[in-house]
Amino acid sequence: MAKIGILGGTFDPIHNGHLRLGREAYEQFGLDAVWFMPTGNPPHKKDHKITEGEMRERMVKLAIADTPYFLYSDFELRRKGNTYTAQTLSLLREEYREDVFYFIIGADSLYQIEQWFHPELVMKLAVLLVAGRAYHDDHQPFDRQIEYLTARYGAKIYPIRCREMDVSSEEIRASVSDGHSIHGFVPDAVEEYIKDHGLYGGGVKTPVLAGKGE
Repeated sequence: MAKIGILGGTFDPIHNGHLRLGREAYEQFGLDAVWFMPTGNPPHKKDHKITEGEMRERMVKLAIADTPYFLYSDFELRRKGNTYTAQTLSLLREEYREDVFYFIIGADSLYQIEQWFHPELVMKLAVLLVAGRAYHDDHQPFDRQIEYLTARYGAKIYPIRCREMDVSSEEIRASVSDGHSIHGFVPDAVEEYIKDHGLYGGGVKTPVLAGKGE
């Protein structure tokens, strides 16, 4: 039986905050591996265009290449249409019956999870590891939100002790577009890939998919 962490997202682009989160989850919860799983067409945040899947895949592979317990998964990217976490976890459970999955999310997702597609399945099929204990919601403190979801759904939810990196993929895209340096916010190989391929308005125009958010 393997303990597998899943860190999903559009990774447009993947950045050092993602990598730090993966490392902390691996070390704190004794995981055997962390799968970095780019989303295909997430049905939420339809506010911008997403870079081609092959390019996002390449950036993830470059970012995790030097960490043996970081693995790339195309489980969502190869699926057609909208990809929902509940469906992904259900399919993974069918394929990997003996393993335990730990779904790694940010604190904002902990407050939004009841609006997801079949949230009860998400919380049934995976242990939730949540970063961002310092996150504050207007209505519910972080610990109380964990208690609420645990009581209502029988969820297993644990906070990750992780110093958050004050950066997002959206901010990185904006910085590149404005001609600012992103050095130190993404791995060097990813920075070079972005430059070489003119991503995010930093040079050559990039092929994109119709907007689906990240």
